[in-house]
Amino acid sequence: MNLKRSILTLVLALSTFATSALAYNKTVDFVDMERFMGDWFVVAGRFTALERNVFNAVESYKWNTKDNRIDISFNYNKGSLTGPVKSIPQKGWIFNTKTNAHWKVSPIWPLKLDYLVIGLAADYDWTVIGVPNEKYVWIMSRNPHLPKETIQTIIDELEKNGYNTRNIIYVEHNSI
Repeated sequence: MNLKRSILTLVLALSTFATSALAYNKTVDFVDMERFMGDWFVVAGRFTALERNVFNAVESYKWNTKDNRIDISFNYNKGSLTGPVKSIPQKGWIFNTKTNAHWKVSPIWPLKLDYLVIGLAADYDWTVIGVPNEKYVWIMSRNPHLPKETIQTIIDELEKNGYNTRNIIYVEHNSI
């Protein structure tokens, strides 16, 4: 494993734990895991150090029945629309089985970080993922080109619910 990635992951984890007193814990009422699985295009957000300068970003979720977890793959082009393809594999576990909206995600063993589904369209066309300290947020869509008006409506709703939405970055995707 890449030492730089390990160190960055540890720093991110420690920063998450250090601010847990400010914990944001509002999630959606329920996530249908079968409908949630699949590809999600990351269209905007406030990202970790590992996710900066990404293009064509796609987060994929696949239910792993054998291990009772979610296998996660984050794939993107680094630096430009045609930059080298990078991938960050992760594993996730449902922490709140009543709502399925609070997961623990492990980018590297033994870390398990909070992952909150804080927004979700009724038709599962878009979702918003946050963390308790509000440092990061990911707005994702089933379509790589979610209209900016829709993204702004999502951001306005997050603000209304008390989630920090400053410094949102938009992710560029190739045309399909």
